[in-house]
Amino acid sequence: MDKRTGKNAYYLGIADSVLARSTCLRRKYGAIIVKADEILSTGYNGAPRGRKNCSDIGGCTRERLNIPSGQRYELCRSVHAEQNAIISCARRDMLGSTMYLCGRDAKTNEVISAAPCSLCRRFILNAGIEKIVCRTGEGENDYETIIVSDWIENDDSLPDEAMV
Repeated sequence: MDKRTGKNAYYLGIADSVLARSTCLRRKYGAIIVKADEILSTGYNGAPRGRKNCSDIGGCTRERLNIPSGQRYELCRSVHAEQNAIISCARRDMLGSTMYLCGRDAKTNEVISAAPCSLCRRFILNAGIEKIVCRTGEGENDYETIIVSDWIENDDSLPDEAMV
């Protein structure tokens, strides 16, 4: 019987290693894009090239203003891990690929939800990525798989019926 680590756990472990480069003081994320068992690119969250990171300036604007997670991203200095992985890869190579995501709380190092935000979903859709595998815990089988085409049918960018 093959006792090797499964491929999802293997790639999630690599994404977990990538997040160690994150410079965010709140949340650390790592992303890798894989196609045909080849890692095409990696990304972690941090300030754009040439700009100072929150870890360099010793503070986070969103944290200082007590902004809840998932809100007011325009105040964040970071480019998201998913975005950094996508911009480091050609679209023709990403078509039909899988993105592996891992997130950790920067203070406690606990695994946190790595589900892509609504803006990253748009990047992922346009990149042609087929599915997302997100770590949900420390175990080898602690992950969820998201089929990207489901985001087309369940479009969270459309206004609610009550708002129309």
